[in-house]
Amino acid sequence: MLAAQTRIEALLIIRHGEQALLTLIIPLALLIGLSELHIGELPEPRVDSVFPRIMALAVMSTAFTGQAIALGFDRRYGVLKRLSATALPRWTLISGRVLATLVVVALQAVVLGVTALVLGWTPSAVGIAPALLMLVLGTLAFGAAGVLVGGSMRAEIVLAVANAIWFVLLLAGGLALPAADLPGPLGTLAGFLPSGALAEVLDATLTRGALPGLTPVLVLLGWFAACGAAALKTTRLT
Repeated sequence: MLAAQTRIEALLIIRHGEQALLTLIIPLALLIGLSELHIGELPEPRVDSVFPRIMALAVMSTAFTGQAIALGFDRRYGVLKRLSATALPRWTLISGRVLATLVVVALQAVVLGVTALVLGWTPSAVGIAPALLMLVLGTLAFGAAGVLVGGSMRAEIVLAVANAIWFVLLLAGGLALPAADLPGPLGTLAGFLPSGALAEVLDATLTRGALPGLTPVLVLLGWFAACGAAALKTTRLT
């Protein structure tokens, strides 16, 4: 049952045109553009600095924005209410969504990683395993935030709020520009946002071959715990 639910959820994400634009086409275009166009001062090859931030953007797009919007409209059309009345256990429904999101993130990592290699990306081999763990943690943190937004608001409001937060985290969260290049307090703030924290740990593991710092890991764990606890209290089936 879990495998079947995971497959269905993953296919729904992959086949949705708007989701594909948000989760793959935009990150892919930004990866190529920021790597090939000399915007800002970055060491060569530029893709080494760009890839961790774009990978963090891809995770945010899938686990937060995509899941929030999908959950909001599933609630609006009564999908969750109908599924809860079937033989499908609630834990299977939740686990299927989580695993499907991880599957899509894995596909994103493959596509973006291959593209980055073509552009000259030289990742640290010793950092790949820690980076994978950080991708899972980042997916859980953004997923909890997505459930919090998508499970407590009307679908139309979810659509606006999720996209607005996506733009804020893109611009102020150290994704469009490195946190060090952001003006004044924005650079400091970026490190305490889930987008900035995930980009920081991916940069540490993949670019420098170092272990992720304690602070960004705690930031991701904090967002996961806080959003998850709030989502448990506010999420409604309809």
